[in-house]
Amino acid sequence: MITSDSIANLTLSLSIVQGKMTHAIKDSSNPFFKSKYADLESVWDVCRSLLSENGLAVMQFPGDINFVQLEKENGDINIATKMSLTTIISHKSGEFISQEMSVPVTKPDAQGAGSALTYMRRYALAAVVGVVQADDDGNAASSPKPVVKAKEI
Repeated sequence: MITSDSIANLTLSLSIVQGKMTHAIKDSSNPFFKSKYADLESVWDVCRSLLSENGLAVMQFPGDINFVQLEKENGDINIATKMSLTTIISHKSGEFISQEMSVPVTKPDAQGAGSALTYMRRYALAAVVGVVQADDDGNAASSPKPVVKAKEI
C-alpha cells in the first residue's frame, strides 16, 4: 500500500461516508454458484454521492495482462494469465491511499480480461470504501430462519 505523508483529512471524510452509507444490494445472480451478489453498479450506487459530497474520489487503473510460466510437479509447463488493477482513493486535500491487486484471467481474450477487470474493480471499491452486500429482501432479513431438526434413524 502506498499513502501520502498524511491521510488525516482522507480518514475523517471516509469515516463520515462510512457512517452514512448503507449496503449494496445483491441484485445480480451467479448461476454457477447459485448465489446472488452486488454488481459493480450497485456498489458504486451506494457510495458515489457520499464520496463526492465529502471530497473523496476513487480512481481505478487496469494494468497489463501478464503471462506467467508455472511448472507443475510432474514437470509439465502451464502458462497462467493474470491482470492487475491499481485503486486509489484520494481526498480534495491531495491525500491518497493506493493499492494494487491482481487476479488470474480465466480466458486469455477480451472477455476474460473484461471479467477480471470488473471483478477487481468491484471488490477493490467495496474494500477501500467499506461497502458490504446485503439481500434486498426486508422480510427475510427481519424474520428468523426456521430451525430444522435432524431426524433420528
